[in-house]
Amino acid sequence: MTAKLYCFGESGNAYKAALTLTLAQMEWVPVFVDFFNGETRQPPFRALNEMGEVPVLVDGDTVLTQSAVIQDYVSSKTGKLGGRSAAERREVLRWMFWDNHKLSGQVGATRFLMNFLPPEKRPAEVIAFQQGRLKATYTVLNDHLASRDWMVGDQVSLADTACCGYLFYPEPFGFDRKDWPHVDRWLDRIAALPGWQPPYDMMPGNPSDRA
Repeated sequence: MTAKLYCFGESGNAYKAALTLTLAQMEWVPVFVDFFNGETRQPPFRALNEMGEVPVLVDGDTVLTQSAVIQDYVSSKTGKLGGRSAAERREVLRWMFWDNHKLSGQVGATRFLMNFLPPEKRPAEVIAFQQGRLKATYTVLNDHLASRDWMVGDQVSLADTACCGYLFYPEPFGFDRKDWPHVDRWLDRIAALPGWQPPYDMMPGNPSDRA
């Protein structure tokens, strides 16, 4: 049975789930959610996810929301991307939680404010504050990758598919790969994995569609 991922191209959290499904070689198809025209606020979608968010994974009778939960499910089902030992799995989880709080949560908000609000509504002081916090986060990530190829252990894991999610997007949010050489090389390693695609190729929906 082919799983369905409810998603849209602009969503970095949906991309984490899509990339995990792809690298774990689990069969899936994207189902476009028209976020920018309010689909996630409508009753049919809220019946699927009361939180009104993507991604949502439907795999037979299993319905899951929140990207980290979906990633964990995919790893458990396929036996891939979860680390080679209990100790590695705990380390994977540590970086997934860190990503949610320190990286993706802040990048997602900053990118939205800078790119998806009308220019006159973009709060410059808030954006500058967020970018300052993110520099400290990028430093942690860059230093961690200075002496290793992958976030945990010697192979790609959920820690990688979580932490990389927003960093492949083309819109400006204060992140320039050339400023973070170890992160840059790590992103290149991920992009070289079989099946990898950038977000707007892997999922339907693109800002240019609304231009």
